[in-house]
Amino acid sequence: MRCDLAVVGSGIIGLAHAVAAVRRGLTVRIVDRNVLPRGASVRNFGMVWPIGQPRGDLRSLAIRSAELWGELSVEAGFRCTKTGSLHVAYHDDEWATLQEYCDRAGHAEGLELWSPGDCASRAPGTVGEGLLGGLFSPVERSVDPPVAVAAIQGWLRAQGCSIHAPEVAVEVGPGFVRTASGLRIEAEQVAVCSGADFETLAPELFGEEWTKCRLQMMSTVPHPGFELGPMRAAGLTLIHYRSFESCPSLARVRARVERDLGAHVAHGVHVLVAQHADGSLVLGDSHEYGQEFDPYHRDDVDDLILGYLRTFFDLPERSIARRWTGVYPVRKGWTDGRFTFPIADRVEAVNGVGGMGMTLSFGLGERHVARWFGGA
Repeated sequence: MRCDLAVVGSGIIGLAHAVAAVRRGLTVRIVDRNVLPRGASVRNFGMVWPIGQPRGDLRSLAIRSAELWGELSVEAGFRCTKTGSLHVAYHDDEWATLQEYCDRAGHAEGLELWSPGDCASRAPGTVGEGLLGGLFSPVERSVDPPVAVAAIQGWLRAQGCSIHAPEVAVEVGPGFVRTASGLRIEAEQVAVCSGADFETLAPELFGEEWTKCRLQMMSTVPHPGFELGPMRAAGLTLIHYRSFESCPSLARVRARVERDLGAHVAHGVHVLVAQHADGSLVLGDSHEYGQEFDPYHRDDVDDLILGYLRTFFDLPERSIARRWTGVYPVRKGWTDGRFTFPIADRVEAVNGVGGMGMTLSFGLGERHVARWFGGA
């Protein structure tokens, strides 16, 4: 059984590489232990979030990925709404950071500084008391992860891509994948997109510089009459992503947060709000790092998330319908921008994207497939 590209893992990273290859007319086979993904690819906000990436290559990659999300959503028939994002500020240091960030290249990127009145009229649910303003970015997109992933799989099948699931890949080697059932796939290139599963394939690759992150998230009951508008973030998010690190005033934000919100910092809490097609609001999240995690959901962490949320966003209904955890892989302290790691001849792991999978996936897939098979 031969193909041009064999992909292990049908999470969003694996699917993005399959899509890029199929669009070049290559033959693709995907292997996954689950019929539909059950990991981080369906346990996230559904935010395609270029505003979180530092200016330069990663930002350009994220914007290209957002464009590809939009194109594929039309072809595959799933919702991908260009909502944009809004960071709101309630402290002078936060507002200074947003102003600095916008001043540096905001006009070229379509960024806008919104007054409190703008936020009230264009971003429903924003808390008005103490609001200094907000930074609006137009490029962010919102998808419903389980719906999008299933639709992308369907689109791939319609293009002739074979998805072997449930099949557990137990061995990869020079140009091949072997599964527990005895299936062997020969390929010009193998992409191992196994996410937080460090143990099954090439465990020697994932040494001390690799760890895992567990998050806690929740969603509300549907609010079909409420339109969120831009996805929402606030001060804690400024110190979570790398995009704002170039702003001198961020140091003051970080110092105040560490002083006044120590529990939030200890549990890696920053708070985002997105909305899915049924009107439900998706809320989170927290960040706990390690190789293993206890099985229990922590209500105190959810309380930290909801408590901070209420400082900048009024929920139309305070009824939480669902709570869940997710785990994704993290490459500690990375600064080189690498996301591929050789395992054997013509076999590479694609990993280390961390919490940026939805944001970078399709840009990475396009870039890696071009490198493996030639062309722009």
